[in-house]
Amino acid sequence: MACRGACCCGPVNEDNARFIMLLLLIILYLLCGAAVFSALEHPKEKQAKEKWAQRFELFSQKYNLNKSDLEKFLRHYEEANMAGIRVDTLRPRWDFTGAFYFVGTVVSTIGFGMTTPATVGGKIFLIFYGLIGCAATILFFNLFLERIITVLAFVLKSCHEVQRRRKGVLPHDSRQDSRDTRLNREDSLAGWKPSVYCVMLILCVAAIIISCCASAMYSSIEGWGYLDSLYFCFVAFSTIGFGDMVSSQRANYENQTVYRIGNFFFILMGVCCIYSLFNVISIVIKQVLNWLLKKLKIPCRHCPRRSLRPRRNAVMPAHVRTRVRNISIDTDAVNDSETDGRRMSGEMISMRDFLAANKVNLAIMQKQLSETANGHPRPCGSTNRHNGFSGGVGALGIMNNRLAETSVDR
Repeated sequence: MACRGACCCGPVNEDNARFIMLLLLIILYLLCGAAVFSALEHPKEKQAKEKWAQRFELFSQKYNLNKSDLEKFLRHYEEANMAGIRVDTLRPRWDFTGAFYFVGTVVSTIGFGMTTPATVGGKIFLIFYGLIGCAATILFFNLFLERIITVLAFVLKSCHEVQRRRKGVLPHDSRQDSRDTRLNREDSLAGWKPSVYCVMLILCVAAIIISCCASAMYSSIEGWGYLDSLYFCFVAFSTIGFGDMVSSQRANYENQTVYRIGNFFFILMGVCCIYSLFNVISIVIKQVLNWLLKKLKIPCRHCPRRSLRPRRNAVMPAHVRTRVRNISIDTDAVNDSETDGRRMSGEMISMRDFLAANKVNLAIMQKQLSETANGHPRPCGSTNRHNGFSGGVGALGIMNNRLAETSVDR
């Protein structure tokens, strides 16, 4: 007996279950993180408060100062500190170079917090400036990610072809290759997709290399410890931006121009690389959620056969993987009997699966990786470009696809 109407096996309810599970896991993750940081940092905070209370008491007694007057003076210093005035000599914060550093932290969403507008006009201008600047920078990150995917797909495809030639599966390159030989080579690579884990590993190695090189520069020029420099690199590159450590803030440096150019280059490349890595890691998290849903799934009494099928894009043990079917990426129609059992763990999914599942996060990015690797151009009449809505990656791709679906429904 087939299900009628809403069913626990439907894609909408599965997406809702995935959303709820992700929300619960994030809450659990936050609780665990809060417990760990509280255990590590709270004793240090208590010691700092006790030490400051002792120093405050001794200073007021030594110089015979009224405690309330001393507290007022310290509040005035806190206000001056917020305006960028420190005991140590620092670079001006609101000259042109300081303002350029500030707007860079605004549009990149790093927001260190060591420089903030103090005037009403500056605060109002920041709202509109940040609205446009942050949106443009996110678009730049998405376009950067598309190009990174294209390069990685080309490299992984070349490595895969070399490996298959060594095994004798593909013929060696020759100028006298016939048309049938070329077609056979393309057919033999048509079903291959780069692994999301390979892409994640490459991006992780690139992020580590950039962070290590940047940390070496910061530790030698800023005088920070190497571990502190690594900590700053992650906080800055991930756009967390606490502001407890900020680079290029002293008034003078040796080779100041070279250092500031290097600082700009490392922050730009680090942010782009970490942003790309976060997008790929989110795909892996999605696969883990699918695997958990498969393990926790309760069979539906109305459609028992459907409940026993393996889900697409699920991470499964090797002994339960089903046979992979070679399906063309350019096929527009999707047959459930063909696609339900074709997903292997770690494969980049194609746009066909995205249109079938109808809400797979970052599937456009994975589809582009598959297309680039297999040499298939995007069809002009593709659903994801209907009515002029172009593709993309990350949140941009999801939004464009949703707009395209809405326009098709109309």
